Amino acid sequence: MSLGAPELIIILVIVLVLFGSTRLPKLARSLGAASKEFREGVAEGHKEPDEKEKPSA
Repeated sequence: MSLGAPELIIILVIVLVLFGSTRLPKLARSLGAASKEFREGVAEGHKEPDEKEKPSA
C-alpha cells in the first residue's frame, strides 16, 4: 500500500489543523534532529564489535 498525492494532502491538512502554522517549523526541526540521531545510532550499531569495546586509557 502506498500513499498517493490526495492522501498526502489530507494528512498535511490534518497536521496543519492539529499543530497550527506557528508550531510546524519547530515540529519539522525536531523531526529532522530525531531522524539524524537515529541514523547516527544505526551507523554506530553497525560498527565492528572490537571498535566499540576498546577501553579508553
